[in-house]
Amino acid sequence: MAEYGKPLDVAQKVDTTIDRNLKVPQKDLLIFYRQLSVMLQSGLALAQGLELLSENMTNKKFSKCTLNISRGLASGEEFSICLERYPKVFKPISVGLIKAGEAGGVLAEVLERIALLLEAQEKIKSQITGALIYPVLVLILAVSVSLALLIFIVPQFKNMFDDMGAELPALTSFMLFLSNVVTSFQFLIFAPITIFITFYLFQNYYKTRSGRITIDRFIFKIPLFGDLILRSEIASFCDTLCTLMDAGVPITEGLSKCLISSSNQLIRDTITIGILRIEKGQELSFSLSSNNAFPRLCISMIKIGEETGQLSFMLKNLADFYKRELETAVSSLTKAMEPTVIVVVAGIVGTIVISLYLPMFGLINNMGN
Repeated sequence: MAEYGKPLDVAQKVDTTIDRNLKVPQKDLLIFYRQLSVMLQSGLALAQGLELLSENMTNKKFSKCTLNISRGLASGEEFSICLERYPKVFKPISVGLIKAGEAGGVLAEVLERIALLLEAQEKIKSQITGALIYPVLVLILAVSVSLALLIFIVPQFKNMFDDMGAELPALTSFMLFLSNVVTSFQFLIFAPITIFITFYLFQNYYKTRSGRITIDRFIFKIPLFGDLILRSEIASFCDTLCTLMDAGVPITEGLSKCLISSSNQLIRDTITIGILRIEKGQELSFSLSSNNAFPRLCISMIKIGEETGQLSFMLKNLADFYKRELETAVSSLTKAMEPTVIVVVAGIVGTIVISLYLPMFGLINNMGN
């Protein structure tokens, strides 16, 4: 994003219209926060630092956005207010931290914390994506190989079996039936329609509150992968809340930011109940114990942090612990999936091949007798 090269002419007229739907890649935001933090620590004025960043961005839309923010600062507006005009670029968590940094006079340190937080969240996201994409690729490969054999290979053997007039084993008959199905005109028409309708119904069901709760609760119960997703949610929650608390954000406001950043409805409902309980004077550990969404270890450690007055420190340790657990689990799962690919594909191909050669074995035996 911010590769230094030939500066742009900032004296030229720049379109200052605000694009509220502007989106910026995560790596560009990381560079933005880090470079701006370094500039502030070196004594450069905030508006001047933003203008300098704008001059050297390769992302022209983000460059325009940054220059507009700089001009807003020059006109007397607060930094956080300027950022709120781009809600899809600067998330509520980042804006909340920046507000706290402005109030406490530690904006440079807060910007560095935001960069670290975004980096940690992106790493967790990439780990989960990497763990989930492997079984998806296995499924696609298995389906592709199966369809290729059923469409192109099995029909050739069908003609030969018809000429032989031999009695076919049950497995061979089943494979020939599948081949007839997938090569039929009806399958070509109705299979895509069925997939589209299923996806449409699932999407509409997931948009409802009950559907989202049911599916998100089921996600945590999926063998192997459910535990990975839960760990990633807990690690992100603890990391975000710790960062907000260290910046001086009140705990209820911090929980509200965590609520926005979570993608699982069960976690979101638990945080919502937690906010209501804290406002009534309850402790954080008790407030998060509803729905049994948070692991008992997490609740117990938060309770110890509250009792010792080291809640922020305990949240940081919990975040680090779940990150390490996530990395270990993803590494183990990836290694375990490698032989699984071979076994699944070999099993599918082997079953189809054996089903095609079984009649031949029977014919050879009959000829021998």
